[in-house]
Amino acid sequence: MTMMSLSHPNCSRHSSLPISAALPKSKSELLTETDATILCFQETKERIKKMFDKTELSVSAYDTAWVAMVSSPNSRQAPCFPECVNWLLDNQLSDGSWGLPPHHPLLVKDALSSTLACLLALKRWGLGEQQMTKGLQFIESNFTSINDEEQHAPIGFNIIFPGMIETAMDMNLNLPLRWEDINVMLHNRDLELRRNNFEGREAYLAYVSEGMGKLQDWEMVMKYQRKNGSLFNSPSTTAAALSHLGNAGCYHYIHSLVAKFGNAVPTVYPSDKYALLCMIGSLERLGIDRHFSKEIRDVLEETYRCWLQGDEEIFSDADTCAMAFRILRVHGYEVSSDPLTQYAEHHFSHSFGGHLKDFGTALELFKASQFVIFPEESGLEKQMSWTNQFLTQEFSNGTTRADRFSKYFSIEVHDTLKFPFHANVERLAHRRNIEHHHVDNTRIFKTSYCFSNISNADFLQLAVEDFNSCQSIHHEELKHLERWVVESRLDRLKFARQKMAYCYFSAAGTSFSPELSDARISWAKNSVLTTVVDDFFDIGGSEEELANLVHLLEKWDANGSPHYCSEQVEIIFSALRNTICEIRDKALAWQGRSVTHHVIEIWLDLLKSMLREAEWARNKVVPTLDEYVENGYVSMALGPIVLPVVYLIGPKVSEEVVRSPEFHNLFKLMSTCGRLINDTRTFKREYEDGKLNFVLLHMIHSGSGTTEEEAVEKIRGLIADGRRELLRLVLQEKDSVVPRACKDLFWKMVQVLHLFYMDGDGFSSPNMMLNAVNDLIREPISL
Repeated sequence: MTMMSLSHPNCSRHSSLPISAALPKSKSELLTETDATILCFQETKERIKKMFDKTELSVSAYDTAWVAMVSSPNSRQAPCFPECVNWLLDNQLSDGSWGLPPHHPLLVKDALSSTLACLLALKRWGLGEQQMTKGLQFIESNFTSINDEEQHAPIGFNIIFPGMIETAMDMNLNLPLRWEDINVMLHNRDLELRRNNFEGREAYLAYVSEGMGKLQDWEMVMKYQRKNGSLFNSPSTTAAALSHLGNAGCYHYIHSLVAKFGNAVPTVYPSDKYALLCMIGSLERLGIDRHFSKEIRDVLEETYRCWLQGDEEIFSDADTCAMAFRILRVHGYEVSSDPLTQYAEHHFSHSFGGHLKDFGTALELFKASQFVIFPEESGLEKQMSWTNQFLTQEFSNGTTRADRFSKYFSIEVHDTLKFPFHANVERLAHRRNIEHHHVDNTRIFKTSYCFSNISNADFLQLAVEDFNSCQSIHHEELKHLERWVVESRLDRLKFARQKMAYCYFSAAGTSFSPELSDARISWAKNSVLTTVVDDFFDIGGSEEELANLVHLLEKWDANGSPHYCSEQVEIIFSALRNTICEIRDKALAWQGRSVTHHVIEIWLDLLKSMLREAEWARNKVVPTLDEYVENGYVSMALGPIVLPVVYLIGPKVSEEVVRSPEFHNLFKLMSTCGRLINDTRTFKREYEDGKLNFVLLHMIHSGSGTTEEEAVEKIRGLIADGRRELLRLVLQEKDSVVPRACKDLFWKMVQVLHLFYMDGDGFSSPNMMLNAVNDLIREPISL
């Protein structure tokens, strides 16, 4: 069971000691550099594994102060929770403030708010004269930050801080502030409170109840009480309600919190589900989740159980709900999207989060919306489209408050919008996320706080070491493949595009783990060969040569001396035969059976489809759209690249599985998406070359009134529909016979295709993909 604990206030983590410092000198000298690296890697993994057992949330001086202000039910002259009062006395910072050290330079308002709350608590009980003097000096020295628009204000600051000043005046606390400044703040608060009321604003005003005091409608506030007795899982709001109403549920919540954490409380509780889901999200974004498969599975099993039970901790918080939905669905759990309906545009704009323009929540909802993909969810999918528009609009000029406070969040928003799930090549995304990973995990509600489980230096250290280690393997594999091209004489085929780096990039970008070397080599070699064959059928081969190549594969003699009508055919068939035999041998080790016949069949299907297109061109045949697509999804040439790899990634795959309708549908959907994506991006070039293309055929068969733009828009809709259907098949666990690892290959290829064709034809255009190739294969990450 996951436990939760508080870390005293400074929750930054120090990197581990060097090996030489951690071990006696004699042992350290015996360790080779490789041994030391492996040991450090394992130690980092073990530290991260332990984080799954206990979420660490920072202490909140602000919330502890409000709990400390609650009087005893037996005497209003004594604190109900004296241990919290003692914590305030013992934990003032050296500059006179209270709060989360070290203070972020843009969080001075947060420090002022926490400090004033602590002063009120000490004044309430007539304690800590020395601490109060230092605290008042801090407020006096930093009060000008109140009017600094660059400062990031905690939620509700413009109501809570003036409310606390008013309370301080009632308590005769001598604040070192000018009356003019105080009156301006109180006037601005009154203007804020007189604004039009609606549901989101009502919840907001309830959340900041401690700043409202006697102005608050406490009956309205209690509408938001949760099953655990809290208001919004906020100790400060709940403590304020307890002070005013003596509510038994509020008391039970606060009492249990103090009993659990001792003498101080966090700013939000419970939050362990949120923290663990964030942790899983971070590990996945950094590409190191495979090292924690068991721990992640245990968390997801518990999360799924809570989801089915309607757990309030999940469904009462938009961020947690969106994350749980997305992560559970990605991992194959059957979860309904119904809970997301409360965050459709109309509902969200009138909610607490909508009132605050919560960018973080909008981002989580946008990520979740990409998995609202079932036919019965089409209405919700449209209703969730506001998240894309909202984030695009708010971050288009780079001047939002969130951007000024955290450039890393702005980068995450930019990347998420530019590379949605269907266009996000896994390993490239890992690199971007590693380079933009921020180990300062400070977040802010009514005060700043941090989870060590969410953004952590150990995550970054492990991710960099893992990426660079995998990259060194990839680099060596690419050099091996470049030698193979020369040894196979493929470089002598002057008509063929030489794209080995790009071909290997698509392999390493999707199957990057060291143990998947066989899969990467097969993927890359077949990518090269399909490119060569495509160019051979397009421009390099005569009618006789094309027929000769097809005949050789149909006859299939792995050891004989077949008849070649040209050196070009000999080179191509020899490379093809050797590659098929290599896959045969490797697949035998993985599967324990021969797959040669299936691989030959895959290649024959491709060659025959290309031959048919060549005949159409030669005879000037204009096929119907159905004829074109039925042939074109095969001639897209993804079959020889993806299908043999299913035998080389781990799961046993029987003949029945590869002959199943599900397997065929996965292949057809992937390849049809690829064909349509290719045709929308290469239409102009292929039209000039006199080649068939779906855009042109659609214009021809739809009548003279259809424009190119209308045809392309129609095809984009078909691509989106096919993509959704493919993702549904990939995520579906019930009645599925194809192993998930195999299904993922089809989706990953679609992601590669969207990236390749994002800004044109990345495969044919020089240098378009060069930076991506270098990032993935050649340039290690350095911190």
